[in-house]
Amino acid sequence: MPPKDPELIALRKELEDLIAKCQQDQKSKQDKTIEEISNEMADVPRCKLVTKKLLKGHINKVNSVHYSGDNRHAVSGSLDGKLIIWDTWTGNKVQVIPLRSAWVMSVAFAPTGNYVACGGMDNMCTVYDLNNRDSNGAAKMVRELLGYEGFLSSCRFVDDKTLITGSGDMKICMWDLEAGKKTNEVESAHCGDVVSLSLAPDQSTFVTGSVDKTCKIWDLRELKSKQMFFGHEADVNSVCFHNSGYGFATASEDKSARLYDIRSDQQIAMYKPPNTTSGFTSCGLSSSGRFLLAGSDDNSVHVWDTMKVQHNGTLNGHENRVTSLSVSPSGMSVVTSSWDMNVRVWV
Repeated sequence: MPPKDPELIALRKELEDLIAKCQQDQKSKQDKTIEEISNEMADVPRCKLVTKKLLKGHINKVNSVHYSGDNRHAVSGSLDGKLIIWDTWTGNKVQVIPLRSAWVMSVAFAPTGNYVACGGMDNMCTVYDLNNRDSNGAAKMVRELLGYEGFLSSCRFVDDKTLITGSGDMKICMWDLEAGKKTNEVESAHCGDVVSLSLAPDQSTFVTGSVDKTCKIWDLRELKSKQMFFGHEADVNSVCFHNSGYGFATASEDKSARLYDIRSDQQIAMYKPPNTTSGFTSCGLSSSGRFLLAGSDDNSVHVWDTMKVQHNGTLNGHENRVTSLSVSPSGMSVVTSSWDMNVRVWV
């Protein structure tokens, strides 16, 4: 271990004191908690999601899954070096796309269902056109977006022509897919790997979560940070915008999920599982925002009532850690991926 630098320790203490002061200021402005306000509300019924389809086809850990805008198709990316496009209604594979690199960490489906993007330890983002085939009959690779100095951890389509990515080199990049050019980038968007991002429903802003324990709200047009949220005590593994656009949920390595309100600029609720043994890898909100789902290292998906801040139940079935979770745009179903090599559709 290197010797402890007294100057560094003093600076860290100063920073921690400043964050604590900000949090105390926020608390003093808070007239009521979300539990107090929703005390009169009726309890929400038990979340009765069951596995409707078990999608088998990968032969290694599945790291990421994402729904298409049509509520029917989903894409999953696995360490077996394949992307699979699933029809979640029938459980059939629609397409299998072989990748050049097996180290996939993130996948994204365009809202139109025309394109998928993926990336990971190959330090680039690759975009495939599902409506065109190459000479081998697989979906045609249309773009390889280079220029990252770290792994690609998250990517999301704004539309068919625009893609946002977050990566392990602390960068956020915006790409024009028609030209294959980077239109904007933020060098040090966070003080650590950018792990997750989620677009607002109106697509004017997006939120990012990072290993530096913070979340930031960004303006999509200017790519400027508008707000920063503290609270988590470890990596923020996943962020998900609330359908109202006024808040977002997070899931973290610190064994908690949280709800942040953008207008009051602070955390309004914290959700803990009954057994605090494992961290969370992914999160999603129901279309009403009343249910918060978080995939966990304990092989299950935890569900909470966001208003009453009560644990509502768990979705059990996976045999290894749940890596990713995507709620369909209609809010009717949830798809999860896991290290047990399977993808599950919950309805």
